[in-house]
Amino acid sequence: MECLWSVETRSMSDDSVDWIARAGARAKGKRPNTLHDFNAERTLSIVMALAAEVAVVKERLDTVERLLDEKGTISRADIDAWQATGEAAYERALMTKEYVARIMRGMQQEMEAMQAAPERPMSELSAELRDS
Repeated sequence: MECLWSVETRSMSDDSVDWIARAGARAKGKRPNTLHDFNAERTLSIVMALAAEVAVVKERLDTVERLLDEKGTISRADIDAWQATGEAAYERALMTKEYVARIMRGMQQEMEAMQAAPERPMSELSAELRDS
């Protein structure tokens, strides 16, 4: 299994890794503030973390379904050992891409609307900012 968060040669069942502490580790540098609203940033962060967790569950469920189709009965070890290859890897990547696209569709629509809007004169934008 590929190591997570640069934890070298440890398996997921290794009790010497504090996974709660690893999950709470901070990234280097300042936190991005692209939305300019603390509550919106926090909400987006939570939603994206949940989306990532759901993506993992979807992949694991896909593994279970494929193994059941193949074997009829499975164990936890079978699930942990299985790796998507070939057509299964392609289908899984497509499934993930579609999932992310559905989650991000609202933002995508806003970007499309901004790109489609005609450019406004600088004086109009300046007046709007001044009066807001």
